[in-house]
This record gives sequence, structure tokens and C-alpha cells, in this order.
Amino acid sequence: MGSLSHPVTSVGGGYGIGFVFEAMYGSDARFDPTIGMGSGSLNSLYQWAPTQAHLDAHLPWLFSHGIDVQVGQMYGIMGVEGTPAQARPFYTFNYASDYIVPFETVGILATMHLTKHMDWILGVDAGNSTTFGRSGNNNKPKGYFGFAFNHLLDGKLDVHAIGHFGPQGNNGRAIMSPDGWSSAGMGPLANEKMQYNGNIMAAYHVNKKVTVTVDGIYLHDDLTHDDVYGVSSYLAWAIRPWLTLNARGEIYRDNTGAVTAQYSSFTSYTKSLSNEPYPYYAAPPTTYGELTVGVSYQPEFINKRLGLGALTIRPEMRLDKSLNGTHPFNQAGTVSNPIVNNGTNNMLWFSCDAIWAF
Repeated sequence: MGSLSHPVTSVGGGYGIGFVFEAMYGSDARFDPTIGMGSGSLNSLYQWAPTQAHLDAHLPWLFSHGIDVQVGQMYGIMGVEGTPAQARPFYTFNYASDYIVPFETVGILATMHLTKHMDWILGVDAGNSTTFGRSGNNNKPKGYFGFAFNHLLDGKLDVHAIGHFGPQGNNGRAIMSPDGWSSAGMGPLANEKMQYNGNIMAAYHVNKKVTVTVDGIYLHDDLTHDDVYGVSSYLAWAIRPWLTLNARGEIYRDNTGAVTAQYSSFTSYTKSLSNEPYPYYAAPPTTYGELTVGVSYQPEFINKRLGLGALTIRPEMRLDKSLNGTHPFNQAGTVSNPIVNNGTNNMLWFSCDAIWAF
């Protein structure tokens, strides 16, 4: 992942201007396209995706602390775990960040600083991972509404409550592939059926070394009649300046199983957003439990000699389990039966990534 950016810098009169341009290349880009922005240009395991392309401005308007505005392609602002590796504590995502929250949006986002500790957030965008025209899903406006409370209780507590609302279904007709897979098109009905996505997060800094975070996310889709929701809790303990212990626990429910899907080809997710037939498999209605423990380790003996940036190594151990008796793990679906319930009840996995940030 690489970026070219300039922080918002004063240009006089209380105004400030900045920008961010960022893109990723690799296997993860298969699941992070924005339709109409290079999507589908590569079809192999390794793909590329622009992840940020926005102009930023500070405006000394209306409120004593002004307004910050972003225009362009931006990361979603809900949840705790971001797309860049450094924006989350683990290599793997929790369920809510993988399946519920918007990844990227294209539009306008305004953060109005009502007081020193309170922000009002408003935004209008084209929807999750889509743009406009043929690259949109239904070309109806979507947007954010929420509030953030920063540095409460002598700087120990941060809270936000944010919602993202609007029709998210594709209004094209359903298309079938020769091998029997369908596209996600729902016809004109998609123009009026709303999706409601809400997030409440609270992070409490117990002291300089320990932070506890609780994150709750809910999604309701009028088009698919689905409700998906989850609560995740996090513990971060900076044992040493170069070693942090992280723990995460999550309970997550998909009432129909339709949202928590596995996109089973290199281009499945891109095609699902583009109203093209795509292979996938999903599970029955399932309540998932997930526990993850890992460390973030910055080896001093390497970083002292690195000369450029810093290396972070993050091993982790994770246990996933169905809490309502389904068996959705370690088994693929088929075109005749894409709903998996003949796999295992749980899944234990070990992961590790390395980040060289410079």
C-alpha cells in the first residue's frame, strides 16, 4: 500500500487545504474495489485498488472550531478496524468490519466541531464501494449522520455514534451465467428499499498503557429483509514500548445468512457490486463467536539498523465458533447448494503479518 498526502495546512484567514491519494496492490485488493475506479482491470489473485483520493479543507465557518470537509473517495468511518494494516490491531478482521460497515465511499463528508469535545458528522455519498452512472448501484443518495465525543473524562474516553443510510441494492435486472450463478440485481425495487447501518463505539484509556474498547454495529436491509449485528470488545496493553498485547472477543449474528458470504473466485466481490453473476457460498442463519489474541512486536534490534521506517510483526491465534449449532466452517458450497451446513462447528487458525511502514 502506498500513499501521497499532504496534511491540511493553513493558507491564511483560518482556511486550510490538504489531500490524500492512496492505493493498494495485492491479494487483499480483490475484496476492496470501488466500482468505476480501476475495478476489474486485473483479474488474478493479485489486484490493485485505489483506497483514498480526496481533497481536504478546514473552513472557519459557523462554529468557533470550524468545519473539516473531505471531498472524493474516502475510507468508511464506522467501526474500529480500518483497511490499512496499521489501522487495526490484528491481521484478521472481526466479522462486523468484514461484512457490515462501508469500506470506501465517494462523496462529501463534513465534520463540524460544535465544541472542543463534540463533533457533528454529515455526509452524502454514492454508497458502499460504488460511484456513479453505470458504476453505481441505483444512483440514489446515501449518507452519514452522527456525533463524536472526544477526550472526555480528562482525555480518557472517546465515543462516537454514527449511522449510514440509503438504498444499497442494485436496480439492474438479475443476470444468470451459463453455469447457473446469478447476479445481485433486484430491479427497480432497489431504488426505494433502504439500508440502515448504525455504529456505537466507546474507547476508555485506563492509563497510558491499557485501553479498553467496545464496538456495537447493526445493519437492517429492507430489500433482503436481513438483520445483522454484532458487539466486539478489545483490550490493548502496551507491555513495553516495543510490545503490545491485543485481545478481541466478538459475538455476531446474521439472521438470514445472506450478508456473511464467501466470495469464492478472484473477481466475485467485484462482480457482486457490478451486477454480474458471481460464485459464492454462505451459511444458514448463524450466531458467530470469535476470540483473537495476538501481539504487536517491533523488534528493536532490527529497527535500530533499518534506517528507514519501522518493522512490526503481528502473530495471532483465533478461534471462531458457531453458537447456534450450524456448521459453516471449512467447507465450500456449490452452484446447486451454495448454503453450507456440512462443515465444522468451529475453526482454529494461526496468522501472522509483518508491516514495514516508512
